[in-house]
Order: sequence, then structure tokens, then C-alpha cells
Amino acid sequence: MFERGGRALKLTEEDRALFERTSALLTDLEETTSAIASGGHTPRGRLRISAPLLFSQTAMGKLAAEFALKHPEVRLEVTTEDRAVDMVEEGYDLAIRVNPDPDESLVGRIFLRDRMVMVASPQVRPSSDGFPVPAVVRGLAKPVESWTVTTAAGKASITVQPSLSPSSLLMIRDAVRMGVGAARLPISLVGRDLAAGTLVNWGDVEGPEIALWALYPSRWLLNARVSAFLDHLKGSFPQETPNELANYLKV
Repeated sequence: MFERGGRALKLTEEDRALFERTSALLTDLEETTSAIASGGHTPRGRLRISAPLLFSQTAMGKLAAEFALKHPEVRLEVTTEDRAVDMVEEGYDLAIRVNPDPDESLVGRIFLRDRMVMVASPQVRPSSDGFPVPAVVRGLAKPVESWTVTTAAGKASITVQPSLSPSSLLMIRDAVRMGVGAARLPISLVGRDLAAGTLVNWGDVEGPEIALWALYPSRWLLNARVSAFLDHLKGSFPQETPNELANYLKV
């Protein structure tokens, strides 16, 4: 169970993981015992959450701070990561993910919905003669691409020529705001710009709806800490709409 160093002993990785899992179970047991003894269900103890990068950069800090003020007896730990995590092995109580793959070991609920739109600044206009429109795209891109959007008039195909390729959606939005070109972005990130007229909506992008899920292991009882955070998400976004997220972000 231990690795011996020069003057110290330390847990192996396997036993550190076991310690994390058993500690969480003991915390749940202590919480349940305290709740029964006090006749209440006050959330307390450690709550570990894994959240994706973009959501963490835009919303998670505010959500976590509000939750900490509301539930001072909970020690909230948030890890930012886009990778798939093993919640049981890594000791997470809750994971927030965008359109997660089905996993029978997890249960959860959608707490937000979003959709992709094609936007540009007012000085960038769709081409009427078939020439490519300058575009800001995420990651690697072809020299010329065709994007399909849906408007009130129906579907349209717009030819674009990438002129800038950042890896971050926030960087893409900054470039679009400055007039570099058109881009495909979640409407929650540009809703305030569209309302102010600083960006123009060229249409909805074809593709599946964006759904943000709060997930937890199916074989665990839903403890008071997780229940409280799920309630916090529901209270922050009661209608689960992109406009709610846009107004919450204020960025």
C-alpha cells in the first residue's frame, strides 16, 4: 500500500484512489448520520465537480461562488477539463458535460440548452456573387468551406474562406467582434451582442442541439451536497434557455 522514499512513506496511486473513494463514502455516511440526528438535511463536507473548459471560463466561477455563499459547510472543489473522467475511480461527485455519450453507469439531467448560430459584425456582409466570405474557424480548416444555415427564408449555403483559426471559442468571438469575419458560435456567447446590434445573426447552424448535463454515478445515493448543487443549477437557469445563460454570463 505504501511506496518507501528516502525518509518517508507515501501512498501508491492505486491506494490514493481507494482512499479518495472511501473518504467520500465516509463523508456521505457522516452527513446522513448528522442529518438524522438534527432532523434536517444541511449539506456539508466536500463536493468535487468536473466541468468543461468553456463553461468553467464563463459561468462556473460565478456559480461556485454563489453556491459557497449559500452553503458555507460545503467545501467545493472544481476541476476544469474536457476529457472523459471516471467519476468513481477519480472521486468526483458531479460532472458537467456537453452532449455526453450514453453511459449506463451515470444518471443526470439537462440543466441548459444552447444552439449554434452563424454571426458576423455589421461591416461583414454575405456575398451575393458566390465569392467566399472571410471566416474565423476553430482549429484546422480547409482553404474554402461551405456552411449551411437556416433562416426564416429557408436553408442557405454560404461559402467561407478561413482567415483566422483560434482554438478557443472566446478568441473566435473576440475576432468576430473586431470584424475579422463570420463564425459559428453558441448563441449564449453572442446573445447580448445580437441584442445590442454589434453582431448580426446570419442563421442557425445545422447540427444537434447543445445540451449541458449534470451527471453523477447511478449506483450512489444522491447526497445532500449533490442535490443542493443540482437545485442551484435549476435556480440559476429555470427555463434552461440560451438567453438565460447569455444574461447570466454578461460577457
